[in-house]
Amino acid sequence: MALQKVRDASLVFRNLNGIINVYKPAGMKIKHVRAAILHNICEDLNALKANNEPEAHQIPLLEPGGAADPLLRKVNSLNLAEHVLSTGPRYQMEDIRCATVASLGIHTSGVLLFGINKGLKQSMRIQRNRPIRAYHVTGQLGKATETHLPDSHTTLKANYRHVHPDRLSALVSSLQASHQRKMFELCGVDMQSQAAYEIACKGLIRPANNSQPIIYGIKLIDFQKPHFTLEIHAINESESYLATLVHEIGIELRTVAHCTALRCIRHGKFSVEGALLRHAWNLPGVVRNMREQKEILEAHPYLLKQDRIELRN
Repeated sequence: MALQKVRDASLVFRNLNGIINVYKPAGMKIKHVRAAILHNICEDLNALKANNEPEAHQIPLLEPGGAADPLLRKVNSLNLAEHVLSTGPRYQMEDIRCATVASLGIHTSGVLLFGINKGLKQSMRIQRNRPIRAYHVTGQLGKATETHLPDSHTTLKANYRHVHPDRLSALVSSLQASHQRKMFELCGVDMQSQAAYEIACKGLIRPANNSQPIIYGIKLIDFQKPHFTLEIHAINESESYLATLVHEIGIELRTVAHCTALRCIRHGKFSVEGALLRHAWNLPGVVRNMREQKEILEAHPYLLKQDRIELRN
């Protein structure tokens, strides 16, 4: 069903509740993304019909002259107490509650989820259930930096001619296997018990806490020496953790490497294809995107409530 045009600002504001999927550009902090979205929403709300200046009131006044023959006439007078120049904009950024579901670092681009107003409760539930996030992480062989990120000082250079894609693929496969073993250890059961066997039969499982990063999948998807790109599926990860992972992969390959780009392509069932681009960070774009994310949550209710230990993503 197509969206209907609504020109009543108060009606739009009352229904501005839910989750939005925004594409965060690299090099932009989350607080600046949030401020830009809220500023545009308030600007569009204040431009709607309900926020026009009040109409002039008609009041009777005495015409100057003699008291014996007063003349009445009507003149226009503005109620300045309700004028926008006196009260300021009706809708301001502080009126809208907005919080992220999970953070992204300043160097990371891609899917960023926000909960707006009553959608904050949904955002907390998604965060508590910790769905898998998928990344495309690009690294560069032959150069190491202080923070393992591209804007840091170079600390070391090394030869990388001996590195081949087959060797890199084998390394990341072994890394994935070691993290899957760690996954069962963090579940809190004895690895030699029947309970551990029954859990293993169900497939991938979620960790018991949100402090330890777990990699569920990692594979090489592009290799153009000295650059390579990995697709990583993880929980409890951070930008610094992924950058350090690229650095450690370089060490294992007997060279050095640093991370040049990070892009979150999916957060649970929320993909980069449905993310709101920067030119659409306005009220119509937010309302349309909020409706799309509502349909995703209705189709996959386990995103809000996980009732089983196995991972459903």
